[in-house]
Amino acid sequence: MAMIRINNLTKYYGDFCAVNNISLEIKKGEVLGLLGPNGAGKTTTLRILTCYMPPTSGTITVGDYNIHDHPLEIKRMIGYLPESAPLYHDMLVYDYLGFVADIRGLKDNRKEERIRELSQTCGLKEVMHRPIGELSKGYKQRVGLAHAMMGDPEILILDEPTSGLDPNQIVEIREIIKRIGRERTVILSTHILSEVEATCDRVVILHRGRIVADDRTEALRTSAGDRRNIRLTLQGAKAEDVSKVLSGIEGIYSVGAGGPEDGAIRFTLTCDPKKDVRADIYRAIKAHDWIILEFYQETRTLESVFRELTGEG
Repeated sequence: MAMIRINNLTKYYGDFCAVNNISLEIKKGEVLGLLGPNGAGKTTTLRILTCYMPPTSGTITVGDYNIHDHPLEIKRMIGYLPESAPLYHDMLVYDYLGFVADIRGLKDNRKEERIRELSQTCGLKEVMHRPIGELSKGYKQRVGLAHAMMGDPEILILDEPTSGLDPNQIVEIREIIKRIGRERTVILSTHILSEVEATCDRVVILHRGRIVADDRTEALRTSAGDRRNIRLTLQGAKAEDVSKVLSGIEGIYSVGAGGPEDGAIRFTLTCDPKKDVRADIYRAIKAHDWIILEFYQETRTLESVFRELTGEG
C-alpha cells in the first residue's frame, strides 16, 4: 500500500521549471534514496511534500490527506532532520528532548515513556545528562533524529544524515535508519552514493526536474547500459586463439587482451547486456582446456549509473 502518492507534480519559479510533471508512489516501510545533482528538484519536491510551499500544479497525497486541503494533518505525520540539526547546545540532552516533547503536546507518563523509547532507539542512554554542546557530531545527529521522531511520525525525511561523520558514526547512523525503516517510511536525500547503496531499498534519481531512474538499489546497479564487461584471466592459452574462439560467441561484441602476466593473459570481453554469455564462455574455455584464474562480470556502481543518467561526464 502506498503511503505517499505524488501525481503530476510541477513547480515553476518564474519561468524556471524546478519540478517537471513527476509522479511517484512510496510504500509504507520503504527506505527511499532521493538523488540528483544540484538544481535537480530534490529540495523543491521535499518542501512541497512537507507543505512548506505549494506546487504550481499536481498534488501529493499522504495517507488519506492531500497537501492542498490538509497541510496540518500531513505535517503531524512527518518528522524532518535537516543536515545541521537545530539544537540548543547549552541544554542537557534529557532537558532538550523534554522541551521537544512539550512542544509536541506529550504529557506526563507518555512524555517520559517516549523519551525513554527514543534514548533506546537512537542510542542516547549514555549521554542523556550531558550538554548537547559537548557531544560529538555523531551524537548530535542522534539527538536531532530523536527530535524528528518525538511525535512518532509515520514518515521520516532525512537530509544528508551522515554528512561530516567519521566511519564508525556513519555505520551507527545507518543501522538506526535501517531499524526505523522497518516500521516507518523513510526518505533519504543525499549526495553520498555509497550511503544510498548501504541504506536504501529503492533509489529515485532526479535530473532537471524529471525522474530519470526509479528502481530497487540492486536492480539499478545491475541495470544495463548499451554494453557489459566481463573480466577473464587465462593460463595456457594464446591471445589470438582466445580472441578467435570467444568472438564467435553470440552476444560478445569484442575481446580485448592485455599483456602476459606470470604466464597468464587478461581479457576484457564487451558483451550484450541483454544476453548472459557466461555459460557459453565457460564451455568454450573448457573445450580448449585453458586454465581459468579469474572470471567475473563487472558490476556497475551507483555512481556510474548516476553519472550516465544525469549527463555528468
